[in-house]
Amino acid sequence: MLSSIKITRQEYESGKITSDHLAQANQALREDGVVVLEDVVATSHLETLRGRMALDLEKILSRPDAPFQFNMGNVQQDPPPFEPYLFRDILVNDIVIAVTKSILGAGLKNVFYSGNTALPSDSRQPVHADTGQLWPNLEVSTPAYQLVVNMPLVDMSEENGSTEIWPGTHLDTTVAIQAVDLKVPKEKLARRRAISPPVQPTVKLGSAVIRDIRLWHAGMPNRTKVARPMLAMIHSVTWWPDSPIPFAKGSERYLEHPDLRTVAEFIDGPIDYLFHHSAHDLQK
Repeated sequence: MLSSIKITRQEYESGKITSDHLAQANQALREDGVVVLEDVVATSHLETLRGRMALDLEKILSRPDAPFQFNMGNVQQDPPPFEPYLFRDILVNDIVIAVTKSILGAGLKNVFYSGNTALPSDSRQPVHADTGQLWPNLEVSTPAYQLVVNMPLVDMSEENGSTEIWPGTHLDTTVAIQAVDLKVPKEKLARRRAISPPVQPTVKLGSAVIRDIRLWHAGMPNRTKVARPMLAMIHSVTWWPDSPIPFAKGSERYLEHPDLRTVAEFIDGPIDYLFHHSAHDLQK
């Protein structure tokens, strides 16, 4: 079981997480590398995005070079970076930022705004880390330097491809950022499974899943007939290198926050957000 914290209506409306909930989230991220915050995003905002992204998905899949990730059951998909599909409780959620800041410290920045969609498929991804430890052969892991913030656009479960999570593996020092291939070897998986097996959590619409970017995970089969979309942002320490994320000019107010700087470039004109990603380690 992953730690799941039910955010109260008072917390959501005030934008202030209680000290008890913040302590719980902080502990879960430090020990397990992941925490679920429930009822932290308006479901109506997620549903609006879901409708547009369902239409966008058809265009992405029509590309001869569609950006599949490891297999043809998982595709990278950016959300539209313009109104009326921008929402502050998604982009600069006060509760989420309070949690990520408690781990990463002041000078927090968002360096990523994208997502992945699990298509109806029997395929699964290999277990991997998005990136590893900063140095190889460490005796103990460093503190976190990046946290991934995922927001599913539908209820997410084992049936429709909830991400497989390996709790505690962000502390494993054998997978380093210098590795060309961040897929976890089978022998390591077997040893880890004996200590702490993976979980495939049920996450309801309106939740945010925050995980250490070093955590082992895998996209799983979606055995339904409907695509499972999920947003992804990456909150980083202030010194991490970055590239600007394109947003429509005039949308600045959706990104302003005293504790989180979104690394944004505001574009006056069309933004090609459907055609700039490429496939990653595709196994056909």
